[in-house]
Amino acid sequence: MLNRFPTGALTAIITPFTNEGRIDSEALNRLVDFQIHQGISGIVSAGTTGETSAMTPSEHCSILSGAMAWMKRTPIFFGCGSNSTDEAMEYVEIVARNGGKYVLLVDPYYNGPSSLEIRREYLAPIAKRFPNVSIISYVVPARTGCALLPEDLAALENEFPGRFAVKEATGDLERMALTRKLTHTDFPIYCGDDGKTFDTMARPDILSCGIISVVSNIAPRAVQEMCQAILAGGPQTAETIRTKLQPLFDIVTVSAPRTAFGTRVVVDKFRNPLPIKTAMSILGMPAGPCRQPLGKMTIAGATKVRAALETVWERNPEVLLPVQNFFGVNIGERLEDDEILASLTY
Repeated sequence: MLNRFPTGALTAIITPFTNEGRIDSEALNRLVDFQIHQGISGIVSAGTTGETSAMTPSEHCSILSGAMAWMKRTPIFFGCGSNSTDEAMEYVEIVARNGGKYVLLVDPYYNGPSSLEIRREYLAPIAKRFPNVSIISYVVPARTGCALLPEDLAALENEFPGRFAVKEATGDLERMALTRKLTHTDFPIYCGDDGKTFDTMARPDILSCGIISVVSNIAPRAVQEMCQAILAGGPQTAETIRTKLQPLFDIVTVSAPRTAFGTRVVVDKFRNPLPIKTAMSILGMPAGPCRQPLGKMTIAGATKVRAALETVWERNPEVLLPVQNFFGVNIGERLEDDEILASLTY
C-alpha cells in the first residue's frame, strides 16, 4: 500500500471565521491543537464541514497550505474536491508539491455526472497525474446529487491498487456492505455519518475502519475511544460510549418548526456545519459564524443544540470536560447563559 490509511476517528475540522468573515487562522490552529492533544487519528482539512464550497479558490488554497504545518503531528486528509476536475487538480497539486499523502475528493456537485463519469473524468485522471497521493472518495449524494457506485470504486481499486479509500455518507449500510464485497478485505471504508459509526465498524460485512467525524470537533477523545474499542474487539465498551455520545450525534443536523406569516408552520432544516459551530460557540470554543449563505439558527433550533449539550454535561460530563480544561471555559455557566444562546440565533 502506497500510504497506510489511518484507522479510528478523524475530525472533519470546521473553519472558524471572524465576525468580519475572514478565516481565523489562529483559532483554527488552536482547534487543531485541541484535536491532537485529545489523541485524534487525523484531521480532515478544507473539507465540506470546513465550508470550502463558500470560499474563494485563493482562500481554499490558503487553508490547504496552512494545514501543511500539521502533517508532522497527525495524518491530514486535504479536501481538494470540486465540481471541476481542473480546479480539483490545482488543489491536489498544492498538496502533492508539499509532500501531502492524502486527498479527499467529494463527488462533483450540481453537474450530476454518472458514476462512470466520476470515475473516468474526475478520480482516475487525478490518480494518474499524482501517483504518490492516496485518494479518499467522498460519497454524499444528499449534498451533491450524484454518487460514485461501489462497482466503479472497485474498478478504481483494481486500476490503482492501494491508492483508494472511501468516505461513505450515504447512510446506506447495504451499499457499504456491497463495497466491502467488491473490494479486498483491507480496503479502507470510512463512515461519514456519526450516528452510524458503531453499526458500520462492528458489522462483519462492512467493517469500516473508522469515522470522519463532525461530533469529534467537540468530543474527540470520546469518539476516538469508541472507535478504538471496536477495533480492539470491545463492542460493549464502544456501545457504552455511543450511548453517552448519542445526544451529540442527534444534532449534526437539526430540524425546527416556526410559524410563517402567522399561520403556516414550516420546518427549517439546519445542516452541518451550522449546528456543530453553534454547539462549539455555546461551549466557548473559537468557532465563529458560518460563511454566507449559511447564517444562524432559530431559537427553537439552537435550544435543541443546547439541550443536547446539557444532557451530556449532566449525565456524562467527562465527554465535554476536555473542552472546559483546554479552552479555560466554564461549561456549566455557559449552558445557563441565555444571552449566549440569543447571540447565536435570529
